[in-house]
Amino acid sequence: MDYFVHTHGICESSDIGKDTRIWAFAHVLPGASIGSQCNICDHVFVENDVIIGSRVTVKCGVQLWDGITLEDDVFIGPNATFTNDPFPRSKQYPEQFPRTVICRGASIGANATILPGLTIGQHAMIGAGAVVTRSVPANAIVIGNPARIVGYADEDNKQNKLSISSAFTDSDKPGVRATDVQGVTLHTLPLVTDIRGNLTVGEFEQHIPFPVRRYFMVFDVPSAETRGEHAHKVCHQFLVCAKGNVSVVADDGKTRQEFLLQKPNQGVFLPAGTWGIQYKYSPDAVLLVFASEHYRADDYIRDYNDFLVFKQQLSVT
Repeated sequence: MDYFVHTHGICESSDIGKDTRIWAFAHVLPGASIGSQCNICDHVFVENDVIIGSRVTVKCGVQLWDGITLEDDVFIGPNATFTNDPFPRSKQYPEQFPRTVICRGASIGANATILPGLTIGQHAMIGAGAVVTRSVPANAIVIGNPARIVGYADEDNKQNKLSISSAFTDSDKPGVRATDVQGVTLHTLPLVTDIRGNLTVGEFEQHIPFPVRRYFMVFDVPSAETRGEHAHKVCHQFLVCAKGNVSVVADDGKTRQEFLLQKPNQGVFLPAGTWGIQYKYSPDAVLLVFASEHYRADDYIRDYNDFLVFKQQLSVT
């Protein structure tokens, strides 16, 4: 046997990977599958229809019920609670439990509660005590009850944030600044101040760097909600917060940055092949988005893993 089971632990499964350690008073049922180099701590219960990847840590007092998958490099904090039946009744069992998936590299904080059938995206961070009622996108940091997104982290858990208002020495002077995200640029548009009222203007194919075929506006967004969470294969976008403020996250698959739009003469250019997120809307925020293409459902990439595959394919061709 190339894995360890404490003398006071019970492991009925033979599908256990090399160098995994199962500690005292843990109980693993026969149908469970556990990868290599995992650490299953004291008082952990693992039911039959549970899949655990490699290098996973499950801290004390966690129960993993049927229908739960933990992918590689997941961390589950002490006393985190999983559920697998949205309408539980004693002695009544569904034909199949909804699948809950904690994706690669995600972390669940102590005492967090995860409702059934959700997906926690890769490298997401669930704060201690959070009650997660909806699926969480990749890299998101969520806290609270109900859980809400408060930021995004890189794989090393560092938030990479840049305020667009400080992008130029003189933020009212027209200009363009590159960012760390491939192709993404920050724009200060011309601003005319007048006692009768201020005016900002942008010329298509000049200040806005593409021919515009469509625009849309996003407003009345509850502050806890997140918009975007997708990329485009062909369509370019230019974002301006006409009123209020909103945070924009841009991700090229390798580098991620967050920008604060808080003036109507500030814009962010998101080229095709950029994963875009908008969140932290102020109550009065109005986000104006110019698009280079007419709406086409097949131009959207809505799954972050699919986006990474798309970027990999682009780098090969």
